[in-house]
Amino acid sequence: MDYNTQRKKLLLPEYGRNIQSMVDYLLTIEDRDKRTEQAYAVIDVMGNLNPQLRDVPDFRHKLWDHLAIMSDFKLDIDAPYELPEREILHKSPEKIPYSSGTIRARHYGKSVEKLVEKIKETTDPEQRRALIALTANHMKKSYLTWNRDSVEDNQIISDINEMYGEELIPMEGVMLSNQKELLQRKNNNGKNNHSRQQRKGGNGMQYRRKQ
Repeated sequence: MDYNTQRKKLLLPEYGRNIQSMVDYLLTIEDRDKRTEQAYAVIDVMGNLNPQLRDVPDFRHKLWDHLAIMSDFKLDIDAPYELPEREILHKSPEKIPYSSGTIRARHYGKSVEKLVEKIKETTDPEQRRALIALTANHMKKSYLTWNRDSVEDNQIISDINEMYGEELIPMEGVMLSNQKELLQRKNNNGKNNHSRQQRKGGNGMQYRRKQ
């Protein structure tokens, strides 16, 4: 009996043993031109195994990379692309820079701090008002993530003013989006957010009329 566990390990199992056998055969062809010609034929077969991926950018480039990997980088041919080297498989990925700064209000997250900084940089009055409304309502939604019971608008306004360093929004005469709307918007992944804002005709932050 011939068991798979006794056979040569497949470098890319998704292509199967038949494709691996074709690649192994390429390595036995001495004539370079014939070896290259047969390599193109193997690439066509590999592509036929995944026809749904043909519209993916650089699809054929990836096939040639896979061919090089399955040959253990020993295939010497005239490929249409520069074939990768063995070292690329063992190359460590670049480290992602993480912010080492502390977050003043963890329940709001770093994104709110960045939004507040963006408000400071924005000079256009209309864009500034829209950004303030966006930030305040985002803070309210984040607050409700941790405390789904309720949150007063004055609490959000106080927090955003503290983060800004001065009074950004007046404590009186301002209404943010209501709690039910924010939670529903979150549950619906914002599917109806655009149409709702159009019906309201506002930016989610309204000013009460003084009595």
